Amino acid sequence: MSSVSGTASSTGQAASTATGAGSKSEQAYSLLKERILGGEMSPGYRLVLSSIATEMGCSVVPVREAIRRLEAEGLVHFVRNVGATVAGIDPDLYLHTMQTLSIIEGAATALAAPNISAEELAKARELNNQMREVLDNFDPVRFTALNTEFHALLYARCPNPHILELVHRGWNRLGRMRSSVFRYVPDRAHASVSEHDALLDLIEAQAAPADVEHAARAHRTTTLNAFLAQNHQPPSPI
Repeated sequence: MSSVSGTASSTGQAASTATGAGSKSEQAYSLLKERILGGEMSPGYRLVLSSIATEMGCSVVPVREAIRRLEAEGLVHFVRNVGATVAGIDPDLYLHTMQTLSIIEGAATALAAPNISAEELAKARELNNQMREVLDNFDPVRFTALNTEFHALLYARCPNPHILELVHRGWNRLGRMRSSVFRYVPDRAHASVSEHDALLDLIEAQAAPADVEHAARAHRTTTLNAFLAQNHQPPSPI
């Protein structure tokens, strides 16, 4: 695991000299958030204010402000006698978010299915093929980025704006929680790709909306249950 002071020093130097850039606090916030969401700073990683400040070429004050913002977003928390560390996934929050998404995203995907074009379906298959290629040398962050884009294609044409808004809120909440749940359950990625194929086959065959909804919902719930099992928790009752 790389240290804050030894990683991407050129990024910090560029940030400190760039004209027209945001405040030091904004620069520190953007840099740290990028590293956390990108997986460079994994859960439990200790954020040493003095090291970050040295890298940024500033005092610890703007760094402290940046870390407070990240704490408010759930990406950082404070540990007694340790200080600021990168937060892991809150199991209860993840459970509730995924349970909600399994219902509303399943509905959104079923409603969107008749409106998905042949070009969009082909793009979804290509994204899933890229995910399959990632399995050979597994990169959970890359896999998650492709997975997010894949599902966005499938629910984007949902004609119900209220359901679509809820789906977006759920995915945004997941994004604030972690860079990739597949870092915790990497074996789940293989089955996920196969389930994507089956879901695309249903959409292409113009299957009944109830069948599409069931497949999309089961796909989301299975990922949730894999995470719960990893944390020695019982599976979701729904």
